[in-house]
Amino acid sequence: MPTALWIAHVEVINAEAYGKYAALAGPAIAAHGGYFLARSGRYVQLEGNDRARNVVARFPSLEAAVECYNSAAYQAALAHAKGAAHRDLMVVEELGE
Repeated sequence: MPTALWIAHVEVINAEAYGKYAALAGPAIAAHGGYFLARSGRYVQLEGNDRARNVVARFPSLEAAVECYNSAAYQAALAHAKGAAHRDLMVVEELGE
């Protein structure tokens, strides 16, 4: 089964509230087999909307990533992000090798 990437592009507008989200989201992601590949590192915006916080996490499968998003733990974390950031989030399946 191919792995999947959780890709978020974020503009934080309330750092304190978003910090609470981040503190809770990390453990929720790890509990579903996810781990971070990139988190707010250097980047170059070549096209589209620029958002300074870019996050990529790898999950064992697309289903695991979606299960994480829908989990009670992640939804509790997400409650802190609502109104604290403008976000785009997607999960994309990686090519099998």
